[in-house]
Amino acid sequence: MSYQRPFVFAAACMGMLMFGVSLLVIGPMLPGIAERFALDGTARGALVSLLPFGLLAGSLIFGPVVDRFGYRPLLMASAVLVVGGLEALAFAPTVGGVRAAVFAIGLGGGLLNGGTNALVADISSGERGAQLSLLGVFFGVGALGMPVLLGALQGVPAELVLSRLGIVLLAPVLYFAMIAFPPPKHAQGFPLAQGARLLRDGGLLLIAFTLALQSGVEGVVNNWTTTYLQEARGASSSAALWSLSAYVAGMTLARLALASALRRLPGRRAILLGIGVATVGILLLAALPGTSGRAAALVLVGAGLAVGFPVFIGYVADLFPALTGTALSVVLTIALPGNMALNYLMGVLSDVAGPAMMPAFLAACLVAEFALAWVALRVYQRRVGAAAAPAPPTA
Repeated sequence: MSYQRPFVFAAACMGMLMFGVSLLVIGPMLPGIAERFALDGTARGALVSLLPFGLLAGSLIFGPVVDRFGYRPLLMASAVLVVGGLEALAFAPTVGGVRAAVFAIGLGGGLLNGGTNALVADISSGERGAQLSLLGVFFGVGALGMPVLLGALQGVPAELVLSRLGIVLLAPVLYFAMIAFPPPKHAQGFPLAQGARLLRDGGLLLIAFTLALQSGVEGVVNNWTTTYLQEARGASSSAALWSLSAYVAGMTLARLALASALRRLPGRRAILLGIGVATVGILLLAALPGTSGRAAALVLVGAGLAVGFPVFIGYVADLFPALTGTALSVVLTIALPGNMALNYLMGVLSDVAGPAMMPAFLAACLVAEFALAWVALRVYQRRVGAAAAPAPPTA
């Protein structure tokens, strides 16, 4: 059965929205969980750390799965993992059950993130950057929607909201079961030798390490901005949270604009311009007084960081059309530890010199990312140009 691209793209958007929900659900639930099970700070940290480990596991395995078995089983299984994790998070009677729920949510989220990006890259030849940017909008909707939903339903037990949300999210599972997807690329068997060679491909590794820096910068902004604004700039808790929401909104709106702009603007220029805009935003965050000024600076940071992942993921699909999923697994499996490493380094810097170091640390990371992206883009252009060059005439 042949697939219809609009229906498949809608499926990817549903999956990405679920990923956004899964990534933001733990934070709002953590105080209630800590109170229910009398968790101290160390236990809370250990619990939260299970989410990125789940994400990493999902990122590692999704690629070979979709290249071998196709998208439908992966999307259905990952959505069921997220829904099951949400229900367990709401009602697990033991802390062990909560830990399993957090890992399941992370695993399902990692599978959804990788699978939906690979799916859109596969069905969007010629406009991958634009379509992947549009896909990223739905991550922002899911990420913003979870705290907004819990805030709007204050007074309703969070566990009840989470349980009902899990039931609603069964709808994408039914949708995935009903529509046709692109067929597996290697239904007769996965080419292990080709997959192993990806781990030694210099161009792919350059993109992966560039996105490791990008992921790390995004993670530090997500996790440390409120601490920086409250402890280093004297902002109130509500003002800091509002400013962080401006960052997510800036990224979401920028990806919506990129869906159109990347049809005219070269991806290479967009990536370098985005890193520059993010750097300016970080410097303004350190310099501007007042909540409005800091929120505006974070809008710039979000808008600048919106470019990297959609465009580079599209480039990976250009370079490895026969193993798109596996190539993206390599990239995302390297990128996620970059997120963890930069967050850890920011914690060390915060202990040594205080959270006020965040803007300088991020600016240095963005300068390094610009240099690495420059090299990665030159390698990409050279390889694409070589592939497009006409073959020499034969005698």
